[in-house]
Amino acid sequence: MRILSRYIFREFLVPLGYCLVGFVAIYVLFELFGSFSRIMDAGIRFPVAARYFAGYLSPFFHYLAPAALMLATLYTMWNLSRHSEVTAMRASGISLPAIARPIVFASMLVAGLVAWVNESYMPRNAQWAVRLRAAKFDGEEAFSAAGFSYSNSQGHRIWTVKGSRNDRCSAFSDVAVAVNRPSGEREMTITADNARYLDGEWWFFNPKVQHYSTDGRPVASPTPDVDALPLRAFPLFDEKPDDMAVQNGDIRYGSVRDKLRHLDKNRDLNAETRRDIKYDAWAQALSPLVCVLITLIAIPAGMASGRQSVFLGVVGALFLFFAYEAFIVGMMIMAKTALVPPIPAAILPHAAFFVLGVFHCARSMKATIWLLVAFVALTAAYVASASYLQSRIGMDYAMSHSLAGTLPALVALVCALRFRSN
Repeated sequence: MRILSRYIFREFLVPLGYCLVGFVAIYVLFELFGSFSRIMDAGIRFPVAARYFAGYLSPFFHYLAPAALMLATLYTMWNLSRHSEVTAMRASGISLPAIARPIVFASMLVAGLVAWVNESYMPRNAQWAVRLRAAKFDGEEAFSAAGFSYSNSQGHRIWTVKGSRNDRCSAFSDVAVAVNRPSGEREMTITADNARYLDGEWWFFNPKVQHYSTDGRPVASPTPDVDALPLRAFPLFDEKPDDMAVQNGDIRYGSVRDKLRHLDKNRDLNAETRRDIKYDAWAQALSPLVCVLITLIAIPAGMASGRQSVFLGVVGALFLFFAYEAFIVGMMIMAKTALVPPIPAAILPHAAFFVLGVFHCARSMKATIWLLVAFVALTAAYVASASYLQSRIGMDYAMSHSLAGTLPALVALVCALRFRSN
């Protein structure tokens, strides 16, 4: 059994590698059409160019990986069925889950890679690629970006960097920090030649501290010996370099942790912005699941194409794949227009297609398509009911969505019980 699993795993990795390389090459070629001349004029080195294209591609990787997995799964299962290898395996007493296990395991590995790209690689390198392109591929300017400001509403502090900052936002020159009291009055200001984030604390070089009274007048320092130190740490400053990088960059490229921390640190954001960031965080956290779910849908479709018609299996799998992506985009639009709460909008497409994937592995394509239509109809009924309760009756946001979700939940429960009894 171990030999068979290694064989299927090897047969699957070859088309998966081809698909991933092909998709990446297409994206690189499209980007080269628009920036090749500027890259050549800037004369950047190959490692910088490679990092730029990797950073440019990282926000799109969670789209490329599921598409590559789907095509590789279709080809592998079609090839095994076409040569009657699946028939021989089943005749030898090997179940379909055992045959599909190596492919599902590979999809989980790719899902882990997608999660690593989203959480570790993309936040820093995608932002850097954007800055490098804005700097017309001047590497020195992109590595040492200009100053910025950062507001910590929870800590009542405003940072202003007039000099430069490094790529990680952990080193500044010519920095000023305004510290306010909770009531809004100025408490003190700190200016320094340089600031560094070392061992989890902010260290200021040659700081100058000015204290203020409650009515805003400058007063003498209550700790003159401490304020006169040429090098001083401020352990109460809990701002992290990642927080500053996220606030002064594109929040879309931040990790899930960055997005949630940004919401926690900036309680004064308006409701629309908070809703958008909350949805993006949950959608990004769940995006690796697409790799596994689309593989579950493609496995039986590939076997069907091997036994019957290539066209039937491929078109059916493509239909479900694009329906999946359309469902995700539709729920994103509904979440960002306040028709559906952000967290249910992020979870619903993956939950629905998990059921579809399991159902598709056990039933026919026709039944799966009908189940997809039922999911779309139930979602439409949920959104329409919530909108009616909220706009016409004036019901509270949370209550309207709770009541609107009751009908689709009851219908889904009845259908599930009927399916089980049959």
